[in-house]
Amino acid sequence: MQQVDPAEIYAITRPHKNLFWLYFIQCCFGTVLHPIIFLPLYFRFHTLKYRFDEEGVSASWGILFRREVVLTYARIQDIHLSRNIFERWLGIGTVQIQTASGSASAELSIEGTDKFEEIRDFLYSRMRGHEKAKPAASPAPAASSEAVDLLREIRDDLRAVREAVAKGARNV
Repeated sequence: MQQVDPAEIYAITRPHKNLFWLYFIQCCFGTVLHPIIFLPLYFRFHTLKYRFDEEGVSASWGILFRREVVLTYARIQDIHLSRNIFERWLGIGTVQIQTASGSASAELSIEGTDKFEEIRDFLYSRMRGHEKAKPAASPAPAASSEAVDLLREIRDDLRAVREAVAKGARNV
């Protein structure tokens, strides 16, 4: 996994312009009614916005029916990259982010980005907590010799009981 500059990821707010052409290609191959299908995709492309910050990632899109998805890094369970043949040809990809919500599909898809691998690495580092400042661990209290002796005695007694049970099981 490569080291990713967070400022580069925070700067991503819009999909790559090739997402527009991907939508156009998908509509042309999809059906004869591609102008009707293309309109919602056209408006989705022009209203799609991403936001990466210290707390999580969010995406919003839509004109009549506005949709916004906000995920904190702690909720992210898994991250997948997907690139069909047209996306590879256009040099873009989709980062699919899954949570423990119980649905089989991705909770949020960051589609149409040319920095898909960098986004994946950034999200993995954030969801695992590598980038967060961890509080300094307090020094472990020194164990008293009485407690250590007591634990050793318990360990030896348990070992003796286990051996006695094992011998009794063999004799039966």
